[in-house]
Amino acid sequence: MSAVIEVINLVKRYHEFSAVDDISFSIDKGICFGILGPNGAGKTTTIEIMEGILKPSSGQINYYGQPMKSEVAQQIGIQFQHTALQDFLTVKETLNLFTSFYQHTVDHAQLIELCDLGEFLNKDNRLLSGGQRQRLLLALALINDPEIIYLDEPTTGLDPQARRNFWQLIENIKKRDKTVILTTHYMDEAERLCDDVVVMDRGKIIEAGRPHQLLDKHFKEVFIYLPSANIKPELIQKYQWQVNGDRVEINSKNIEHSLALLMKEQISLEGLHVKSANLDDLFLKLTGHSLRE
Repeated sequence: MSAVIEVINLVKRYHEFSAVDDISFSIDKGICFGILGPNGAGKTTTIEIMEGILKPSSGQINYYGQPMKSEVAQQIGIQFQHTALQDFLTVKETLNLFTSFYQHTVDHAQLIELCDLGEFLNKDNRLLSGGQRQRLLLALALINDPEIIYLDEPTTGLDPQARRNFWQLIENIKKRDKTVILTTHYMDEAERLCDDVVVMDRGKIIEAGRPHQLLDKHFKEVFIYLPSANIKPELIQKYQWQVNGDRVEINSKNIEHSLALLMKEQISLEGLHVKSANLDDLFLKLTGHSLRE
């Protein structure tokens, strides 16, 4: 696959502070590319430079092998982290308003179907639920039929059901061979949607690759959890198991052997939970703090 976007030695400084500190990566066509990290990691600054909203202190952004030009604004779609919608307009009127901003736009019927807007087309923007608002903002990001769509923390503040509904919309967009750039600090979201990721912390990229490859690279074990009440303190000390609150965590490279050991020690398996490592575990391992801090 050929890269549609190349980020080359990108730096953004505010006086002595480096919000983005010499990062490079490329994004292939037709994938969902995740930029992951906690608040303050430099995710939003990075994509605002990629969108042409901010100027970098140094470095370069290429689109299809050429330095970014102002015309890129007509070719990309953006769902900002915070967007104010015009009061006293309905969803349908808002679609009409944003259509007037572009030379080429998508037929509204397609957007309404793709983003599932039909049930609240005549609703005032002020009365939209969180999930309905995000679906409208996604439609506005797609209104100019962009090949590249930027989604900056699109599901922050949504309830679990609304988040999963939104994920389905993004997967439908990917099926149309669009390139999606997603920033998020929800790791289940990244693992569900992203084909490639970069993990940022304090303005730097600390790891990059396909999510499952990164997990295979950094973790050879699974995590077994049991209520601490099930296990005698001397056994916890003997095997140097970790106690987290009211649970004991056992890192296991061979789950069959670990379960056999637990049964040999006559430890009750009631309440047992087995979990594979996820991207949150990876971030904690790499940086010493959680993605959600």
